[in-house]
Amino acid sequence: METSQSGVGGAAHPAPVQGAAIGGFDPTLDREEMLRLPAADGVGNQAAAEALLFPGQKTYTLELAGRSVVVEIGKLAKQANGSARVRYGDTVVLVTATLSAQPREGVDFFPLTVDYEERQYAAGRIPGNFFRREGRPTERATLASRLTDRQLRPLFPEGLRNDVQIITIVMSVDRDNPPEFCGALGASLALTVSDIPFAGPVGMVLVGRVDGRLVVNPTAEQQEKSDLHLWVAGTRDAVLMVEAGAREVPEEVVLQAIAVGHEEIKRLVEWQLSIAAEVGRPKLEVPVFQVAPEVEAAVEEGAREALRAAVRNPDKLRREADTDRVQRECLESLSRRWADQPDLQERLKQADFALKKLLRDEVRRMILDEGSRPDGRRPDSIRPVSCEVGVLPRVHGSGLFTRGQTQVLTVATLGSVGDVQMLDTLEDEEFKRFMHHYNFPPFSVGETRPLRGPSRRDVGHGALVERAIEAVLPDENAFPYTIRLVSEVLESNGSTSMASVCGSTLALMDAGVPIRAPVAGVAMGLVREGDRVAVLSDIQGVEDALGDMDFKVAGTGRGITALQMDIKTHGIDASTLARALEQAREGRLFILSRLLQALPEPRPELSPHAPRIIIVEIDPDKIRDVIGPGGKTVNRIILETGVKIDIEDDGRIYIASADMEAAQKALKMIEDLTRDVVVGGVYLGKVTRITNFGAFVEILPGKEGLVHISQLAEGRVGKVEDVVKVGDEVMVKVTEIDSLGRVNLSRREVLRSGRSLVEEKRGEDKRPTVEEKKTLDLHHRPALRNRRRRGRR
Repeated sequence: METSQSGVGGAAHPAPVQGAAIGGFDPTLDREEMLRLPAADGVGNQAAAEALLFPGQKTYTLELAGRSVVVEIGKLAKQANGSARVRYGDTVVLVTATLSAQPREGVDFFPLTVDYEERQYAAGRIPGNFFRREGRPTERATLASRLTDRQLRPLFPEGLRNDVQIITIVMSVDRDNPPEFCGALGASLALTVSDIPFAGPVGMVLVGRVDGRLVVNPTAEQQEKSDLHLWVAGTRDAVLMVEAGAREVPEEVVLQAIAVGHEEIKRLVEWQLSIAAEVGRPKLEVPVFQVAPEVEAAVEEGAREALRAAVRNPDKLRREADTDRVQRECLESLSRRWADQPDLQERLKQADFALKKLLRDEVRRMILDEGSRPDGRRPDSIRPVSCEVGVLPRVHGSGLFTRGQTQVLTVATLGSVGDVQMLDTLEDEEFKRFMHHYNFPPFSVGETRPLRGPSRRDVGHGALVERAIEAVLPDENAFPYTIRLVSEVLESNGSTSMASVCGSTLALMDAGVPIRAPVAGVAMGLVREGDRVAVLSDIQGVEDALGDMDFKVAGTGRGITALQMDIKTHGIDASTLARALEQAREGRLFILSRLLQALPEPRPELSPHAPRIIIVEIDPDKIRDVIGPGGKTVNRIILETGVKIDIEDDGRIYIASADMEAAQKALKMIEDLTRDVVVGGVYLGKVTRITNFGAFVEILPGKEGLVHISQLAEGRVGKVEDVVKVGDEVMVKVTEIDSLGRVNLSRREVLRSGRSLVEEKRGEDKRPTVEEKKTLDLHHRPALRNRRRRGRR
């Protein structure tokens, strides 16, 4: 069979079969003849076809952080309302924006969906699961979709009820250029050039700090050295969203990073506006949900005073019950009042919306005009805090953190190196040594609903806490454990993620994990009407729902370790941001003091139920000796001792077990496997084979030598069996290792050295000591046993 060479590495492929028609084409036509074939639509060349198919195609370029951002508009996904292909380095994403033709019926919210799809082909891989196709989004994809969602959502018209779907498909990726940046830029561009109503554009950049210098969109190498990983998004005028992980970075550095990022965002926004001016489509006149003035007036007349009294109840459940009662009574009254109106249901729907708006207005008025919050606190005060440790008996560590009506129980579990999580990402193979998982069951808010897998919110909250704690964990070499934290939200009235940070600190210290410093978190809120601004510490649920900001800040006494800010308006100015950070620092220090009252420092010892890990380093060339053929040797050690063994390529071996005696036994077995046989060394070995010229003795696992018949005992030995038999344990000395690696042993040398030692002792005291008896028994037991057998025969 003929072959032709093509492709990478000169791979051989079968030559095409001549004379057979494939797909309706005559394969005997050469390339030039095929190019001259007339096209079905009459367009005979590629350039003309592209001009016909893509009449609005445009390409734009911007330099950012020393690399080119290339945007292509009007070529791909043209049936969406808007689309953009964004390339940054070798990272390429396609983003589409689509608007439903009609509003969604029966909803009182804006139905925005942001999907972020990672394709494994982007990294040249085939998915590793059974189906060999992408499944549910990875954690990184979920977090990326949330990053995009949170910066876009505030910029859509209030009352919009048409579905808007943003889909980001990652098509190519390189390590230096994050696809999250491309996805956010593409989403903003797709909306800006589309006919979808949108008050953008927005921009987002990543800011790091390398050697004290702030860097925009750092490369992968720079990110590894950076002590700050901060995403910031905003419009030309204000910041909309911040997401950060840091290594105890001071507040002023975070403010500088946000400012630096915002300067680049302004450039991105101006660039997008210039693109939209050239290829943008006129915005659609989409009907938005509005309340008729007469309905709004009727609701205010019938419910304002009652709502004003109801929202002042400090207990969440009773306050919600009171406000629900007021709203229900108002709707019943209006239903009777409008009973003869043909549009009764529409009026009641509007009235329900107006009641929610009235509740929002009343809570905000109370905070701004009276300086009082629904539970009676001042704007900068923290709810009562309770901290407990060791609340569960068999787990490795546990902490219960209660703040007001928010309560979280966090449990710490310590595992071996082999328990790390392997991530199936688009980048290099990654392993997670530390995991935090967040659960939000329905009973925490007094509701009933089906239990499903973790939601996007659960994943996002879990990742935020993970970033907050990761900065203070001990180095893996000093503390070689895999660490998993699980936060169970038992009661919720605002800021459960920051309560999870506090519970995690308690659980880690209770488990004896030597963290560098305790971490606490607090959530800040904002109410702004015109020039009047109130910054709220430790917000509760109603203030989060009806306020303008959810700003979560976690850190130690030295600085910030995690940050997440969402704005519901069109942005926040720098002075308000600085004020919120300072107020958050004061609240965080207060909570830290309460954590340290419960447990001043990590426990000096691990829980008795936690595994102990012994690390032994061997020559990497001897790893095969420990593993054995097909894993036979290492599995035997695990079976005999019950330990868990993890072997690294560099020769490090981790032995994990809650039973230290078992761990020490496994350690000795590994040491025996990897010890070198040395000339002059004395070993306790086992007779494995007997020949007419001597006995083979295994002195170390898998290593045996020959004791020649002349070296078995003092004097002449007639038969090997007269001295030893298979299975006997004997002390032998290595006398030689020849050029072929064969080991020669002597039992006679050991007997001589043992006898001379005993005789030397007896020169002073003829009676043998207990130690001498043991030595004699150890050296002479096999020979004496065989002598007795010969006497009986």
